[in-house]
Amino acid sequence: MDKRIDIGTKLEKEQSNLNILLERLSKSEQIAKGIDTILNTFENRLSKLEGTILPVYNETDNLHKTKQNIDKTIQLLDNVINYYEISSKVEDIIEKGPRVVTDGGIDLDTYLISLNKLSKAQKYFEKHIPQSVELENVSSLFNKGSDKLNAEFKTILDKHNKPMLPVALMNLINTDEDGGVTDDINILPPIFPDTIKSSLIIMADWLYNNGRDEYLTVYGKIRGDVLQRSLTSLKKYQKSVSGGSVHGTSGSPMLKPKFQSKQESTRRPSTRRLHQVFEKKANRMLLRASQTIEQSTGLNLGGRRASHLDVMAIGEELENEQEMENYLVCVVALHKLMQIELYVMKGIIESTHQARVFELIVKEALDSIVQDGENIAARAKRSISRHDFSSVLVIFPILKQLIALKPKFERTVEECDARIKAKFDSILHTLHSTGVKALEDFIESLRTDSVTQLPPDGTVHELTSNVLMFLEQLLEYTETIGKVLSQDPSYDLQYDKAKTSNKNKVLLGFYIKKVLVQLNHTLYSKSEQYSDPALKAIFRLNNNNYVLKSLQRSNLLELYLIAEPGCEDFYYKTIQDQKNQYSTQSWSKLLNYISIKDCPINIQHGDKLKDKERAFIKEKFAGFNKEIEDVVKVQRGYSIPDVQLRESLKRDNKELILPKYNAFYNYFEGTSFTKNPDKYIKHKPDEVATLFDKIFDVAA
Repeated sequence: MDKRIDIGTKLEKEQSNLNILLERLSKSEQIAKGIDTILNTFENRLSKLEGTILPVYNETDNLHKTKQNIDKTIQLLDNVINYYEISSKVEDIIEKGPRVVTDGGIDLDTYLISLNKLSKAQKYFEKHIPQSVELENVSSLFNKGSDKLNAEFKTILDKHNKPMLPVALMNLINTDEDGGVTDDINILPPIFPDTIKSSLIIMADWLYNNGRDEYLTVYGKIRGDVLQRSLTSLKKYQKSVSGGSVHGTSGSPMLKPKFQSKQESTRRPSTRRLHQVFEKKANRMLLRASQTIEQSTGLNLGGRRASHLDVMAIGEELENEQEMENYLVCVVALHKLMQIELYVMKGIIESTHQARVFELIVKEALDSIVQDGENIAARAKRSISRHDFSSVLVIFPILKQLIALKPKFERTVEECDARIKAKFDSILHTLHSTGVKALEDFIESLRTDSVTQLPPDGTVHELTSNVLMFLEQLLEYTETIGKVLSQDPSYDLQYDKAKTSNKNKVLLGFYIKKVLVQLNHTLYSKSEQYSDPALKAIFRLNNNNYVLKSLQRSNLLELYLIAEPGCEDFYYKTIQDQKNQYSTQSWSKLLNYISIKDCPINIQHGDKLKDKERAFIKEKFAGFNKEIEDVVKVQRGYSIPDVQLRESLKRDNKELILPKYNAFYNYFEGTSFTKNPDKYIKHKPDEVATLFDKIFDVAA
């Protein structure tokens, strides 16, 4: 019963909730209908508003666009009108020209702005009215303005076109340690002040961008003239500072240079350095010449050697070395000037045109250096034709320095045309070919030497001393001469057989061998002219001994041993053979007179000699006396400059003759073979020894 009551209660409650829900649903439908009505009304009103406003909006937008077109048209008209009026507006500015270094002109920025306006007007008329008078007026004024800008650019260059003082250039060379240019430039006055260089850069940039590239040629020619004048001034300076020092070796002061300036204190170290260079070379050549004289004559010239020398040849050699020194300085100076010009043109000259302009700058100066090098080579070739090979030696130091400079030079001109690079190579080629010819012709001159006159005293031939002096001077340029000789396949083939890695030393060693072998053949052939066999042996002995001592005194022997390991032993053996030949030719007849071997006379104490026996003994003594006196008389005129060799020969003579003469003398001295012994026994053994001391007498 209770359960039925609960169910009834719940049913009533649910019925009530359902009624409420139905009531609310009814209200929601009423509200939705109201909203729908409102939205429809709003939509109708918006449609009406859009129909009213949209035409107004479109009209307003059209009016705005029309206004923009009008403004733009007005602006374009203003520009066009300005193009027509620009000539009259900027004419006065153009007429006055730019002001950088000149007075009364317009400042550069204002002037360039005016030119830019003319440029724009010119382009407008060219495009739209190419046949108009206005184009002609604008173009004429623009070209005139561009010409004035070009002229001002040239004026600036002309005002700052002073060549570098030789003193500054010499100091730049002297302080160049690592080949760099930046540090070196910092020690010099600037080529252009900063403000001037800035103006040049601005002007060059404008001219380049506006198709006016005449300034490139102007810059190249003006700076090229500056470079050439710098080099010419240096050459004159070299002549002025070397005028009084070439022939002097006593340390006398050099002539004062023409370039006296505030930089006097800067100049002195460089001139002193050059003076020291020439003085050392002079002293070295004087010493070498005096040593040759001493070795050839046995005279010791002492401390005042120079007073006994004919300094004409030495002076000529010094002049050649001075010319070489001056030329090398000029080549290095040109390279430094080229580096400076490269440094200066950066910023002023457009990078794409720098190579062409640089060629203009260096062409004349480089041509002059090439010509100077060719002149030196031509003089060397004339010297070769005269067999004056000492003058040719200047080729090798020049070649050595140029080979060392070549990598730096190539880096400097790496962007240039091949013709510029070829100029430097042409100098090297000319000098190289001249050096090759000199070396080969030197050997050929030995082979074809036509001088028949031989030293009457059998001393060292002048040819021998000249050859050894020539070879000694080659030692200083071993590396360079090695490169020269390496072009000959025969030398390269010999190098392949050598057991050392220093190719240049090997090649020079083989050259020394060729020279000395040819010298030996030539001297041997010449010696056949001597009618006296003993003098012939003395001549060969002197020359071979001189060669050996010269090789040992210098580093020539070290190189010769590379090419011919047994060369020293060869000379020792040859010298000994020639000593033996001298002894045989000189004393064989005399030895026959004093030989008691197989003597037909058997002397016993108290025996009385027969007439035949007395005559035999008399003949022996008389023959000995005559022979030794004749030989000593003749050989007093023989010359052996080397003291050791001279004394050794005297010693050998005594050791060969005196024991035999003592035996001979003692054997017959006590016999009564004559009533007048003083007539036949003219020389006692000690007197014979004195006679031997008189041969090879340099005072004879």
